[in-house]
Amino acid sequence: MTVLKKNASMPTAGEPGLWTSQSDGEVKLRMGDSGLAAETPLTVYQMFTSAVERFGDYTALSWKEGEQQKSLNYREYYQTCRTAAKSFLKLGLQRYHGVGILGFNSAEWFISDIAAILAGGLAVGIYTTNSPDACQYVAENCKANIIVVENHKQLQKILQVEDKLPHLKAIIQYKDALKEKRPNLYTWAEFMELGRDEPDAPLDAIISSQKPTQCCTLIYTSGTTGQPKGVMLSHDNITWTALSTSRHVRLTDATRAQEVVVSYLPLSHIAAQMVDIWVTMKVGGATYFAQPDALKGSLVNTLKEVRPTAFMGVPRVWEKMQEKMKSVGAKSSTVRRKLAAWAKDVGLQTNLTKMNQNGAAGRTPLSYQLAKKIVFKKVRKALGLDRCNKCYTGAAPITKDTLEFFLSLDIPLYELYGMSESTGPHTISASDAFRLTSCGKEIPGCKTKLHNPDEEGNGEICFWGRHVFMGYLNMVDKTEEALDAEGWLHSGDLGKHDQNGFLFITGRIKELIITAGGENIPPVPIEDAVKEAVPLISNAMLIGDKRKFLSMLLTIKCQVNAESGDPEDELTPEAVELCRKLGSNATRVSEITGSRDRAIHAAIQEGINRVNEKAVSNAQRIQKWIILDRDFSLTGGELGEWDGGDRVC
Repeated sequence: MTVLKKNASMPTAGEPGLWTSQSDGEVKLRMGDSGLAAETPLTVYQMFTSAVERFGDYTALSWKEGEQQKSLNYREYYQTCRTAAKSFLKLGLQRYHGVGILGFNSAEWFISDIAAILAGGLAVGIYTTNSPDACQYVAENCKANIIVVENHKQLQKILQVEDKLPHLKAIIQYKDALKEKRPNLYTWAEFMELGRDEPDAPLDAIISSQKPTQCCTLIYTSGTTGQPKGVMLSHDNITWTALSTSRHVRLTDATRAQEVVVSYLPLSHIAAQMVDIWVTMKVGGATYFAQPDALKGSLVNTLKEVRPTAFMGVPRVWEKMQEKMKSVGAKSSTVRRKLAAWAKDVGLQTNLTKMNQNGAAGRTPLSYQLAKKIVFKKVRKALGLDRCNKCYTGAAPITKDTLEFFLSLDIPLYELYGMSESTGPHTISASDAFRLTSCGKEIPGCKTKLHNPDEEGNGEICFWGRHVFMGYLNMVDKTEEALDAEGWLHSGDLGKHDQNGFLFITGRIKELIITAGGENIPPVPIEDAVKEAVPLISNAMLIGDKRKFLSMLLTIKCQVNAESGDPEDELTPEAVELCRKLGSNATRVSEITGSRDRAIHAAIQEGINRVNEKAVSNAQRIQKWIILDRDFSLTGGELGEWDGGDRVC
């Protein structure tokens, strides 16, 4: 592999550059001279067969059918993927054409993904919440020959737009019986039967022609601004990132002690794919599938049954756990509440000390050992996290309050950060290297550059490494916006390093407020400070672009409808408890809005006053604020998909 020169980003006629926007293009890898950056590049097939050789009899995938637990070991998993790949070829899958996958996490999802890659196609996850038109855009953009759907509901979306998809040759439904027979529509069993007796030679020829520098997966950004972009990921992007990540977080090979994860986050995002499929495969781990209603309440039941050794949760998952525990705690006896408060105080102080010593083993206080035995072990068991020594949070900002809550229960949450365009992680916190509200340090073989830093050290976070994507499918202009002339990936995020090299995200470049007076104000630190000062607030949005002063929109913590995701009028138990402490009897948002509750309004104003006292300048003070009638939500249109369009963590 050649060493890269400056301005080597642009593809040339003679040799590949660092990027391409063509599905059949190749790229030059960002190889290093030593360490993990110099590791030999692998295809997905090579990584998979290596796992099969080492971990063949170990459980790879496990799921529930009714009350029965089913599973595939690595050898069976591989053979099933080969059969599915031959079925795809028989259905007419062409090289570098998409296989769209639309459904909740399952063994069939994984098998379709890997089989598409082995057969020379592109694995393309489609958001389960997509409208028929949005599904059409993705399928058309990747020239999908085949679409795999979960059930009748998802099938209907594709059938509505089928006549607008000229490349589509077949649809496969992997759950439930077909409600209607149609040409080129297959059940999963029928699909698998197609390739069972097909010869191996055509598939093997395709596999042997694949290179680590070629595209194998497309991740579509959620398209909160304009049409979604197809993030092209190479074999090397996936296999190398899985290697670097597994080393950084010190996962153990199955031959020593098998890692166990629960798959429930949307697989259309790279974060879930990287954790559930690729990193787990790299170390021979076992992936257990949650129920489709995991985020509506069944996740904890799955966690208690599976008892994962590593668990990734988006902030909302951790917040819901926190709310539930606070709600249960509020109903406990006085003695139990006092015991819990004592244990949490001990837990927080002990873990903060350990954190500041970078995890160095010092003398553990007797009070901590006692609290662990009486409280912490029971809490972990109740959450299904009693075997879990690696709990992660990413995909969106998490509040310091939530981080401290879990830290006080002896459950440190390790933040990670990255983008679809960096194949998932760029920085990850670890047990011996984390700070509250920091997203950690780079995974091995990667570099960070802060572009155009200000006087406080805040600059645009730029990435370098073999995890940086190939380019956006058929979007040259967008690719050139994301990658500079030297090949650095520009995240659009603002951040800074502390003196120990920990990365802190401080905002988005596009979010910068420029007041009428010309002052540049990053809103995120101010919004976070308000939420920390007034725990009753769920969301805070600063307004002030081209205005004379700053105003803020606030929402109150309320219940969320489990089915629709809509915010409701009823306050959360935690919010009700906070209101009582402030001298208010409010139980609904509508009892607080419009200055109806003087005690709450006074408390909010006091909190904002405290934030204003710490303001760097008068221009950064909040002059006016208002409480909205309902919280922000996806369904209400105030929030985008949980990876912010491009950001994963």
